[in-house]
Amino acid sequence: MHKTLIKKIPLHKAIFEYIMMTIGAALAALGVEFFLLPNGVIDSGVVGIAIMLSEITGWSKGLFTVLLNLPFLWFAYKHGGHKFIIRAFYAIVVFSGFLIAFEHISAGLDKLIGIIFGALSLGIGVGVIMRFGGCLDGTEMFSLWLSKKKNISVGTLLMFINVFIFGSSAFVFGWNSALYSMVAYFFVTKLIDMVIEGIDESKSIMIITKDPETMAKMIMEEMGRSVTFLNGTKGYTGLDVQIIYSVVTRLEISKVRQIVASTDPQAFMTITSLADVVGGHRHKSE
Repeated sequence: MHKTLIKKIPLHKAIFEYIMMTIGAALAALGVEFFLLPNGVIDSGVVGIAIMLSEITGWSKGLFTVLLNLPFLWFAYKHGGHKFIIRAFYAIVVFSGFLIAFEHISAGLDKLIGIIFGALSLGIGVGVIMRFGGCLDGTEMFSLWLSKKKNISVGTLLMFINVFIFGSSAFVFGWNSALYSMVAYFFVTKLIDMVIEGIDESKSIMIITKDPETMAKMIMEEMGRSVTFLNGTKGYTGLDVQIIYSVVTRLEISKVRQIVASTDPQAFMTITSLADVVGGHRHKSE
C-alpha cells in the first residue's frame, strides 16, 4: 500500500505568505476605515453586516467581523477545509485588529476620490489575502460549497447575497450610501481578480491558417513562446489541418494579432482566458 506524500511548505515561504496576508489585511482595513466609511460606503459580505451592526449597537465592527465569520469557519472545517481555515482565521483576526486600530480615522478626501482610493486599497488588500490562501468573508466559503450542491455559480450566489446586504444598508445609512457601495463593490471585485490572476493573466490561442509553419516560427522567434501543433479536420471540406496552440499573456495578445495579420489575414483565431497555467510552456527568458 503506497503512502500519499504531501510536500510541506518551506518555513521561509510560509512566513513570507503570512507577512503578505498581514499586509493585505492592513490595506483592506485601511480602505474600509480611512476611505470608504467616512464617505458612507460599506463593504460587502460579512464585513458589511458587521459595519451595519456596529452602527446600530455601537460595538466594534472588528469584533462583529470575527464573531460573524466563526460559523462559516466551523462550516468549512466540517466540510474538509482544515488547512484553509487556519489561514482564513488568521486573515480575519488580523483584519479585524486593523479595523479596531484604524477606527474613527478619515482621509478627509472628496467623496468620489475617497471611494476610488478606498476601492483600490480594499480590492488590492483582499486580493493579496486570497492570493496567499486566506479569506476575509464567510459568505464566499458558503457560496463555494452551495455552488457545488445546487449547480449555481459562486458569482451569482455572492451577487444575490450582497444585493440583499446593500439593500439592507439603505435602511441604516440611506439609499445614496447603498448605491455608492454597490459601485465600489464592482470595482473591488475587478481589482481582486486582477491581483489574484496577475497583470499578466494567461490566454490560450488557437489558430487555423494556411501557413502554420511560418506563423508558428514567428510566434516562437519574435515572442519566445512555444507552440504545439494539433491535428484537425475541417467540417465542411473534410480537409486535414494543423492547428497552432500556444499560451501567452494578456499583454502579448496585440503582438499575436500583428503576427497573424501580417502572415495570413484570413486566418481563424480564438483567444480564451485561462484560470491557471502550470508548467509546460517556455517563456522568453528561458
